Amino acid sequence: MEARRINRGILSLTAPGIADWQENEHRDIARQVNDYTAEVVAKWPKNFGNFATLPLPDVDGALREVAYALDVLRSDGVVLMSNYGGRYLGDPLFEPLWSDLDRRNAVVFIHPTRNALAPLDGIPPPLVDFPSDTTRTAVDMVLKGVLDRYRNLQVILAHAGGFLPYAANRFATCAAGYKPDLYDADKILMFFRRFYFDTALSSSPSTLPSLMNFADPSRILLGTDFPYVPGGMAEAFTSALDASPLLSEVEHVAIGRDNASALLHSLSR
Repeated sequence: MEARRINRGILSLTAPGIADWQENEHRDIARQVNDYTAEVVAKWPKNFGNFATLPLPDVDGALREVAYALDVLRSDGVVLMSNYGGRYLGDPLFEPLWSDLDRRNAVVFIHPTRNALAPLDGIPPPLVDFPSDTTRTAVDMVLKGVLDRYRNLQVILAHAGGFLPYAANRFATCAAGYKPDLYDADKILMFFRRFYFDTALSSSPSTLPSLMNFADPSRILLGTDFPYVPGGMAEAFTSALDASPLLSEVEHVAIGRDNASALLHSLSR
C-alpha cells in the first residue's frame, strides 16, 4: 500500500473462502475470520475496512453472521463467492440472505471461485474459469430477478465483472429473445449496469475500454487482488490504470478514491 500510495484498503477473504473446511466447521471458521479481521481494522482504522465472510451455503448461519458482522463488528459489507457447490447466486436457496442484506442496504462484494467444470489441462482455474464464473453468477442474478426484487443492494463484481461488460448486449438481447415474458433487453441492460465493478487485473488496453464504455464511471472502484496475485502483477495493472489516457482527471480521482468513499462507511472516517 505504501509503495502504491494507497491510503486505505478493504480486506476480504476470497476464493476458496472457507469452502474447504468441514461443513460443520463453517460457522466457527467464519466467525474466527471476521473477529481476526475486525482486530486488524481496529488496530489500523485509518488504513483498513473489511468485508465479512459468511458460512454459506449454510443460509441460517450466514444470516446470523451478517447480524454479527454488520451490527457488532461494523464491517463494510460481506464477501460472497460466485457459486457454492454449483449453486449460483440467483438460486432460490439464497433468497432469505438477499432479503436480509437488502433490508440493511448492504454492500456485497462477489469474488469468483472454482466451479463444477473440469479445469483445462495445465491451466489453473483463476486464469480463465474465474472471470467466466463471475459472469455466470451476475447473469444468473439478473435473469432470476435478484436485482429487481432487492433494489437496495450495492453489489460489486470483482475483476470488472468478468466478461459481463464485453458481452452484456449479447446476453440482454438473447435473453429477451429466449424469454420474452421476462424483461426486454433494455431492462436487462439496466440491471447489468446496477452492479459496481472493481478494476483488479482489469486495466489492460483491451479490458478497460469495454468497462468504461459499459459502466457508469461512478460505479467503478479500484481493486488490486493483492496478495492473491504477486505484488508485481498487481502493481502492473494498477500502474496501467493510473497511466490510462481513457480516464479524465476527475475519473481517475473518482475511481481511485471518491466512488469507494461514497459507498463504504469505513472510508468516510
